[in-house]
Amino acid sequence: MKKPLIGVVPLWDSEKNCYWMLPNYMQGIEKSGGIPVMLPLTEDEEIIKQLVNTCDGFLFTGGQDVDPKIYNQVRTKQCGESCTQRDNMETELFRLAYEKDKSILGICRGIQFINAVMGGTLYRDLQTEHPTYTVHHQPHPYDKPIHSVKIMKNSPLHKLLNTDALEVTSLHHQAVKDIAPNLECMAVSEDGLIEALFAPDKKFVWAVQWHPEYSFFTDENSRKIFQKFTDSVS
Repeated sequence: MKKPLIGVVPLWDSEKNCYWMLPNYMQGIEKSGGIPVMLPLTEDEEIIKQLVNTCDGFLFTGGQDVDPKIYNQVRTKQCGESCTQRDNMETELFRLAYEKDKSILGICRGIQFINAVMGGTLYRDLQTEHPTYTVHHQPHPYDKPIHSVKIMKNSPLHKLLNTDALEVTSLHHQAVKDIAPNLECMAVSEDGLIEALFAPDKKFVWAVQWHPEYSFFTDENSRKIFQKFTDSVS
């Protein structure tokens, strides 16, 4: 049986002027029966179009802040570094993959970007715009859960995991604020932040704020999410 080919968006290191990849993303896909391929960081529309036609699904990874201009906001001093080339590439990549109903999974920055590019908004900085006692930027080790989320009943995530609550990892300072029109919530944190989204009119467009790639080898629910993603392309 042919294994699904999953394109993984690269991470960008501005200091070293290079793009790179966390092995956890790749291993999560490979252990779930897919073939992970790190994509080039390109704004060439023809290359992106060919990538969409070639790959069966796409993983939108973590990384720098989403540029506030994508969701019609201004940059504040609390905003972190953003990568214009990556924002531009992901915008076109997502548009084409979404139109072709390719399987899409977003993680951390991935949920933020997907929500923003589809018309939603973000908290630019949780400490100043959504202060809370819940820890959303945990220290090492990153595979240990730091807070809980409530799973929405009747959501695809609830159907997959068969649980009302989940302990998750957390490593972010931005988050979903207003949900995009064509997305629906699947989970919220104990302090009310959106933690998981999906597109009900698509085969598989899921996104989570936590990090199933870090907890893949220690948590069955993390493995189920990756497995559902790779299985969805068939």
